[in-house]
Amino acid sequence: MGSVANAVRREPWNKGKIVGQKAPFKVKEIWALRVRLQMESRVRELALFNLGIDSKLRGCDLVSLKVRDICHGDQVASRAMVMQHKTQRPVQFEITPATRDAVQKWIKLAALKHDDYLFPSRIHDSPHLGTRQYARILEGWVEELGLDPADYGTHSMRRTKATLIYRRTKNLRAVQLLLGHSKLESTVRYLGIEVDDALEISEQTEI
Repeated sequence: MGSVANAVRREPWNKGKIVGQKAPFKVKEIWALRVRLQMESRVRELALFNLGIDSKLRGCDLVSLKVRDICHGDQVASRAMVMQHKTQRPVQFEITPATRDAVQKWIKLAALKHDDYLFPSRIHDSPHLGTRQYARILEGWVEELGLDPADYGTHSMRRTKATLIYRRTKNLRAVQLLLGHSKLESTVRYLGIEVDDALEISEQTEI
């Protein structure tokens, strides 16, 4: 009986903690951080932030991008395609004018060559920015915005534009393609959409 009582009293390990999906950034938060990074001439961070939002890539794919992955000659391309590490499936993404400008300035400032990693590591034994370093940079951004770091992570960057696109269009298939998911169910889970909502959208979509 005592063990049953102890089991009832025992609190779950995750009580009071954020578990599951990390929150996407709101549009006003994106612009607030962009302005700050621009005003403070944090060229590398602005390029990383803008490209992270646009590309919707997982952190491991974003930090391992090379200049050649997103450039045609000396110019940053308006679209790019990369192979995802996790799924070994290609995914395409757009690079908006503001992001192209930010990345172009970073490439010039860092004097990066065609075969260089876009975000070289400042740690000698690592060729490019690591996912942990990226996570620390993002945590700094979150704190600068006055948000709770427990609510956000590198997947917040991946989810931000995808969530916005879904809310504006309700087009799950488009978001699935942009995230590089092989199954629509993965996209539903990723965006946190209720199944009934997803089915209703699917029923209204004629192919």
